[in-house]
Amino acid sequence: MKLTRYVLYDILRNKIVLLYAAFLFLITAGLFQLEENSSKAILSLLTIVLTVLPLVSLIFTTIHYYNSYEFIELMLAQPLSRTRVLLSEYFGLVLSLLGAFWLGVGLPVLFYSPDAIGISLLITGSLLTLVFISMALFTSVHARDKAKGIGLALLLWFYFSLIYDGILLMLLFALSDYPMEKLTLLLSALNPIDLARIVIMLKMDVSALMGYTGAIYKNFFGNAYGTIFTLGVLILWAAFPLGLAKRKFLKKDM
Repeated sequence: MKLTRYVLYDILRNKIVLLYAAFLFLITAGLFQLEENSSKAILSLLTIVLTVLPLVSLIFTTIHYYNSYEFIELMLAQPLSRTRVLLSEYFGLVLSLLGAFWLGVGLPVLFYSPDAIGISLLITGSLLTLVFISMALFTSVHARDKAKGIGLALLLWFYFSLIYDGILLMLLFALSDYPMEKLTLLLSALNPIDLARIVIMLKMDVSALMGYTGAIYKNFFGNAYGTIFTLGVLILWAAFPLGLAKRKFLKKDM
């Protein structure tokens, strides 16, 4: 915890996280001020959160890791385990970015929309933060070169935010003559951003806008088992890359 506190202090000292929190707060508060209906404000906020949050988590984590490389080498020269050093970096990043998210988005949402929709947005946004910090940490540990690490982080963002949806639409169109119910549910779990979007839209009861696929999603995700499944998948998305990063870090020649 002492090492984590130092990492957290070092992150907050550069004020980028504070600017990120201020940006989110201005956007969130502004949307609620402009929209009389809080549900419409949440829908607009959802698009921003699902775009900005993964990008910032990926890029900030990657840059911080490479900027802290000398500090990490110094800590590894001390009688500290590699696991402890890596997890201290991870939890420092998690606490800072989650704090920024809850200050920037959480406070306005809890004030203007303290209902199931708002709480769902905050929970899924928090889990997405964990997911993309874990992904960025894995790519950073994997790539020694800073430019390559940042490039991999951007590639992950493009894939999950843009490319995956195009591939999914092409696949669904090509296999439209076949029963796709179970496959559609499986494919939705392969993208944490899409999974979060589906959950929030179902909470807002706009599944009719999603057509036949929306009815499938509502039948599965609209009950307690669907909620448990969603939370479990997002936790796995956060834990699996972190486990890969730890395994790579333990064997890496610094």
